[in-house]
Amino acid sequence: MSRPFAGRPAATTRGRLSEVAIDLFTANGFDETSVDDIASAAGIARRTLFRYYPSKNSLAWGEFDDHLDDLRTRLARAPEDISLGESLIRALIVFNEVPGDYVEKHRSRMSLLLGVPALQAHSMLMYADWRQVIAEHCAARLAVDPGDHIPQTIAWMTLGTALAAYDQWLADPTSDLTELLETGGRVLVDGVGSLTTARSAEPLHS
Repeated sequence: MSRPFAGRPAATTRGRLSEVAIDLFTANGFDETSVDDIASAAGIARRTLFRYYPSKNSLAWGEFDDHLDDLRTRLARAPEDISLGESLIRALIVFNEVPGDYVEKHRSRMSLLLGVPALQAHSMLMYADWRQVIAEHCAARLAVDPGDHIPQTIAWMTLGTALAAYDQWLADPTSDLTELLETGGRVLVDGVGSLTTARSAEPLHS
């Protein structure tokens, strides 16, 4: 994912600046909010803001690099007696844990990241970094290169699992993000072939 998609509250000045930006983007619109607006609301100079973030787009992602480091560390410490799939599910859930008093702010952040066209190009770069962490973990478990097809495929699938969960979570405020991530994670691990429905026995063509 805010990870993504980290849902943790801000811990540093960078995090607080991002939260100021998210509030302004949500209230006024991403395109309508300038860097000067954010700097003014934060009580700092424009040039000071750029010491923390290189662009307005990057502000929406907050402390994403720090969260990626946490994810990398957590995956590296995954017990060797659990499967690769189980380690990915656990990492997905922990990485996207959102404290109760931070849920609405995280919902605002993810609504922007997944819904604002101007953020999509930058988001692809962030997703690539996230996928690489997953691919490196898979490669270490499988004794292959991170750039090989299988680790990259798993990384793309894991990203898709996270994004699908967020899409459902944003569409339905009553849904539980952790439950969505775990359910999607089980499909990721067990495969589509494990799913059954009332129509599963019907022929594909009449």
